[in-house]
Amino acid sequence: MMMETMNRPVVIGTVGAGYAAHLHGNGYRRVSGVPFRLKTVCDVKTDLAEQIKEAYGYEKVTDDFEEMLADPEIDVIDIVTPPFLHIPMAIRAIQAGKHVICEKPLTGYFGRPGEENVGRTTKKSVMYAECVKQMDELREALTHSGRKFLYAENFVYATPVRKAAEIIRAKKSKILFMKGEESLKGSSSPVAGKWNKTGGGILVRTGTHPLSGMLWLKQQEAVARGEEISVRSVTADVGVTTACLNAYEHRHIAARPEDVEDYAAVTVTFSDGTKCLTIASDTVLGGSKNYIEVYANDNALICNITPNDLLNTYFLDEDGLDDVYISEMLPRKLGWNKAFVNDEIIRGYMGEMQDFLETIAFDRTPSSGFDIAYQTTKIMYAAYVSAEEGRRVNFTG
Repeated sequence: MMMETMNRPVVIGTVGAGYAAHLHGNGYRRVSGVPFRLKTVCDVKTDLAEQIKEAYGYEKVTDDFEEMLADPEIDVIDIVTPPFLHIPMAIRAIQAGKHVICEKPLTGYFGRPGEENVGRTTKKSVMYAECVKQMDELREALTHSGRKFLYAENFVYATPVRKAAEIIRAKKSKILFMKGEESLKGSSSPVAGKWNKTGGGILVRTGTHPLSGMLWLKQQEAVARGEEISVRSVTADVGVTTACLNAYEHRHIAARPEDVEDYAAVTVTFSDGTKCLTIASDTVLGGSKNYIEVYANDNALICNITPNDLLNTYFLDEDGLDDVYISEMLPRKLGWNKAFVNDEIIRGYMGEMQDFLETIAFDRTPSSGFDIAYQTTKIMYAAYVSAEEGRRVNFTG
């Protein structure tokens, strides 16, 4: 039963003023039915924080995280910092009595400060153990805190994925196999190729999205059918496929892996014997490729997130289009393109913020919470162990 709405707006403080702050800001713009205030944006680079403040209507800027935590008006801390700060900041926020929104990935292994080539020098089993330890510390902080942890995984809220879940629940379908992918031509970030900055390669950067989406869909099946379904095992292959290219051949691909992978394929086997396959690659030209395919006992569901066919465009020139967003990861707008339409809705950024604010205002359980964040991270690092050691990694619980 829905509780009465809070007798005041949900007050939000955001820490981090990079790319993800824009994604969340655009999502907040479209929230309806829940009163809220964007009060504070915090970043050590106050010039970036000022840009976020002006763009989305925050009330103030600070460079002091502790000052934001001490603000008694703020209900929720929205964490959009680099991943190595996610768990420490989340724990501090929970201890300060705040709810937490946390951008993906939940965490990773980043080595010691200043350590280079982490991906080559540290055993993946060590990374796995450290990530699980960090997540268990966060779970301990959450236990009995009364605070909510809201995991900003947009694939869970992508409109085709939500519709697929509705169908699976209605038909009580048994999902036999899923395949999900997020691939592109590489990242524009100068640190994307460094393990100590990103916590992994393309699997952590983009593979996390379809993996979380498929785990959530499997949960929807389990609830609809009254079953308990867990992850039984993980097998994976990762590698650097661009190493064979010379400089000229590499010119169209932005991936520059130093000690991370630019390709990953991860198979999860569930306790009911069914499977899901996650694919992620930094070597796919033609724009970002995001989908989840579901093959069940009584249906097949193809969730095309990007590209899709809502709007196809054809241009002979780019006159007047400088400020018109057409699609992601395509250098030009000439010729035929599959344009992004209501991208913040289709890809789930609005849906996740709507769900998160309703969760806080009405004391609900979010669609994407700590369990999805924990399981996704655990599977990704188990995948790194599998690939390094050439074996299946079995889960006991």
